Amino acid sequence: MAGFDDIRQLPLRQIWDGITARVISGERLSLGVVELDPGAVAREHHHEHEQLGMVISGKMTFRIGDETRELGPGETWTIPSNVPHEATAGPEGAVVLDVFAPVREDWVSLEPAAPREPRWP
Repeated sequence: MAGFDDIRQLPLRQIWDGITARVISGERLSLGVVELDPGAVAREHHHEHEQLGMVISGKMTFRIGDETRELGPGETWTIPSNVPHEATAGPEGAVVLDVFAPVREDWVSLEPAAPREPRWP
């Protein structure tokens, strides 16, 4: 396992319609650089993974449990295991960082999407 990588060289993976990610995983956690098209929706879902995240660019509406917030660059979220949540990208789309523990094996195993330049950096 290499200790270094370049996000631009990682395969793009289709997570949901209009939502793609480049994923880096270690032994116990995954980091995803997630790109959301304008208006893309990550419909309500939950998973065993604890999730931390931050908006890098753009805006999004994010709901965790019963709380909803409008988030922009630099704003973060913390989602405990199995708590329902959903997100909708703003009119310009968004790029976010998501960290998951344990590893998102389901994301790592997705087939690569058509390659394209990352929206960030």
